[in-house]
Amino acid sequence: MNGRKIKFSLVYRDMWQSSGKYVPRVDQLVKVAPHIVDMGCFARVETNGGGFEQINLLFGENPNKSVREWTKPFNDAGIQTHMLERALNGIRMNPVPADVRKLMFKVKKKQGTDIARSFCGLNDPRNILDSVKYAKEGGMIAQATLSLTYSKVHTAESFVQLADELIKGGADEICLKDMAGIARPAWLGRIVKGIKALHPEIPLEYHSHSGPGFAMATILEVCRAGVDYIDVAMEPLSWGTGHIDLLAVHAMLEDDGFDVPAINMDAYMKVRSLTQEFIDDFLGFYIDPKNRYMNSMLIGPGLPGGMMGSLMADLENNLSSLNKWMAKRNKPQLTQDDLLIKLFNEVEYIWPMLGYPPLVTPYSQYVKNLALMNVMQLEKGEARWSMIADNIWDMLIGKGGRLPGELHPEIKKLAKEAGKEFFTGRPQDLYPDALDTFRKEMQEKGWDFGPDDEELFELAMHPQEYRAYKSGAAKKSFEEDVAKRRIEGGGINPGTAPVLAAVNASPAVDGLMPSTMFVDVDGERFKVTVSYGESNTEVIAAPKAAAVAVEAPVVPQGKVKEILAPLEGKFYLTKESSETALKVGDSVKVGQLIGYVEAMKTFNAIRSDVAGVVVEICSTTGSEIEEDDVIVKIK
Repeated sequence: MNGRKIKFSLVYRDMWQSSGKYVPRVDQLVKVAPHIVDMGCFARVETNGGGFEQINLLFGENPNKSVREWTKPFNDAGIQTHMLERALNGIRMNPVPADVRKLMFKVKKKQGTDIARSFCGLNDPRNILDSVKYAKEGGMIAQATLSLTYSKVHTAESFVQLADELIKGGADEICLKDMAGIARPAWLGRIVKGIKALHPEIPLEYHSHSGPGFAMATILEVCRAGVDYIDVAMEPLSWGTGHIDLLAVHAMLEDDGFDVPAINMDAYMKVRSLTQEFIDDFLGFYIDPKNRYMNSMLIGPGLPGGMMGSLMADLENNLSSLNKWMAKRNKPQLTQDDLLIKLFNEVEYIWPMLGYPPLVTPYSQYVKNLALMNVMQLEKGEARWSMIADNIWDMLIGKGGRLPGELHPEIKKLAKEAGKEFFTGRPQDLYPDALDTFRKEMQEKGWDFGPDDEELFELAMHPQEYRAYKSGAAKKSFEEDVAKRRIEGGGINPGTAPVLAAVNASPAVDGLMPSTMFVDVDGERFKVTVSYGESNTEVIAAPKAAAVAVEAPVVPQGKVKEILAPLEGKFYLTKESSETALKVGDSVKVGQLIGYVEAMKTFNAIRSDVAGVVVEICSTTGSEIEEDDVIVKIK
């Protein structure tokens, strides 16, 4: 054991997303990259994956440009780069056609990404092995991933068997992804020893979040058992819902006799300072202070650190909606802590009933969302399971892969009542090739395909976000949101973003600060011109804003039924290009789909409870709606 080399990988992408909503812009990433290189202690850096490209699209920026510029300094320095991808789901939340998955690996390799870390949220080897095959065909190193979770069906032996199957299927490496940080040290040590006994030549990498508090002990155990690489974060974004800290792990392993690389502390302080600078710029507005704390209550629900970064924002929105409902009925309102504990308890209750899906993206979101919907309904005196989103049903009936455990009879009964049929085939077969459709769209719109078809890939992987980016709507929305948060001073953690405590103390950022905006005050709409860094603000009264364009209503000739939004979120008439959007004048039947509310990264189907003719569509696709807003009127 003594003297064995342990190498480090910096998860610079994930440590941001585990703390808040966004990651730095490409100009910021390029600014910090040389100093990460100069630290001299990293064999690998995570440069892509998860929501990275979607976040760039939300900025209104080109994600392909970001990946190429961000990976280049590490490529030049001989540091390997890696990305995280979700097998059947690629780098989005829902299944991806095979031809799009194949193109992804080719594009990412050309852009400078060396290693594909591929995981399936259900640990279904069929999904992972497809990624292994596609990654190797694209020229990437295929790192197959075990999504670790702890239950009576997730035994050490089962994970060793899964790793054996993946390696025999062509995986070059294995990543042990402890996404919630709940793997018990001794248990995980047995898994590592078991894999190394069968395949001593295969590199093993360990990734853990620090939230529940096991991670330091677990890292020491897995290193003693044979792990080769450890994923680390660094200040000011280590610990909390993020990952363990480089300095602490380095000292611990060095003391135990391992050969660990020296750290250039001058460069470390520069990276630390720049990371804080990015927080003070605008990213601190999207980091909830509670995400900086460790919390052993996470052991029970086992929710992953990466998801906790967005969970508090979800809770804030849903708590507001729930308390509005409570206030209307003179019921006592809940605090965020009240709702959080109820949610944790509900996750623990329903998780075994749902077949023990590993709590990793997207299934951690599905379980959490379903639990939160249950809590919301129970607080309103309704029954559990009254709202199950379509993609949650897909998980339950096998469209995403095999569940590790058995569904509870109550869930099977609900599926039967909903007319759901269970699927046992290969999940990828359900999602046919689609690149030709997206290629045609790009040709019709005159869009550039980019080097190596990277723009085609981006549209095919993230259709809605890419179209919003191309139209300019994404950049406009993001700029308005940042400006609003600067004025309100909300979402700031005084302990990590002191500069943001005073709005005007932070300088304007080029391209982020609009000179005018519209503000609603008690229903009156004002046009505001803001001069940042000075004290003068010009307010010009403006007429009430015209309603967002919706389909003109048909004059009703009878009783009209209003279909209300069951929750707040974004309204969409369709979620797939193959669907036909509802129109004024259409006849609908009871139970017919009329649209979706996208909330917490899932699409919740809205169905009509009456038959009739659509006389008005009151919301446009992509518009924000609140619970009980009228979506459609039917005569």
